[in-house]
Amino acid sequence: MTELEAGRAGALATPRDAASAWRSRYLDLAVALIAFVALASLPLFTGSKALLDFVIRCSAYGLFATSLNLLVGYTGLTSFGHGMFFGLGAYGFGLIMQRLSVPIPVAFVASLAITAIAATIIGAICVRLKEIYFAFVTLAFQMLIHSTILSWPSFTGGDQGLRGGIPRPAFLGIDLSNHVHLYVMSCALLILGLLAMRQIVQSPFGFTLRMIRDNAARASFLGIDVYRAKLTIFVLAALFASMGGMVMALFVSGAYPEFAYWTISGEGIFINMLGGVSTFLGPMVGTVLLLLLNDTVTRFTEYHGIVLGIVILFFALGLRKGLLDFVAEWVAHRRDAGEGRD
Repeated sequence: MTELEAGRAGALATPRDAASAWRSRYLDLAVALIAFVALASLPLFTGSKALLDFVIRCSAYGLFATSLNLLVGYTGLTSFGHGMFFGLGAYGFGLIMQRLSVPIPVAFVASLAITAIAATIIGAICVRLKEIYFAFVTLAFQMLIHSTILSWPSFTGGDQGLRGGIPRPAFLGIDLSNHVHLYVMSCALLILGLLAMRQIVQSPFGFTLRMIRDNAARASFLGIDVYRAKLTIFVLAALFASMGGMVMALFVSGAYPEFAYWTISGEGIFINMLGGVSTFLGPMVGTVLLLLLNDTVTRFTEYHGIVLGIVILFFALGLRKGLLDFVAEWVAHRRDAGEGRD
């Protein structure tokens, strides 16, 4: 059964199918809780600040890369400018905390609201365009935002970024100036973000996105409002990317123009190439691989770009898919071969 047929079949789901869907959701919740407990308990077993910092960075980039895969892998929208929302989250959160001195949860929600408004305006223009035009117009918007940051030093700090640190007043007994508290909060945001995105892709709306990816014209013929669906997932993906930007802003206690530069979007695409776009956790695997590569290669050579280029060629020309996609395909092939022998 194709994904298009699966999506149509979802409308005629039986009570047994509904029960299976609820079991899947409970399983996802259980896995999320186990993952959070495992990550949150890590400081009890190690005093390595470098390891905790690595997980925080993985949280920021993992949210960003997985949100990009909502567009690339599930909807067929390749965005070259998705990093603008990463930067918008970082700058929005940092500026609100510096200038308004509001509680952190208020700044967090306000930053998401700003991102949602910007994404709605930008998405309303971009999602009407064909694939290649969509990709480059999103890049154009990202460069516009990056140029605005550089040319408005009195507000954004210009090429120096937001200086002076981000205030971190305690709330609900949580003090993000404490490194362990910041680590646990980052893990919580990562798990909550991944769980929410998992529910999106497993929902009927997620199957609708797959239908649009596979054949937008046919999906429209079946009565699906393709424009509205694309705009909705564009805004949702922007919100999760913004969350990643806020985690990074808290981690570095600031925001810098590089957070909104086109290279951030390039890293997101590279991460998805490394991990894979057809499996939900592929971007997380790619995030870990890229950060490990960056941290390892830069210790031995200043030509880390050459090494990363070789890695890209290996995945693009050798595996022709991401690592987790390759593993999932290999496991499925072995399973099918075993069933054939039986």
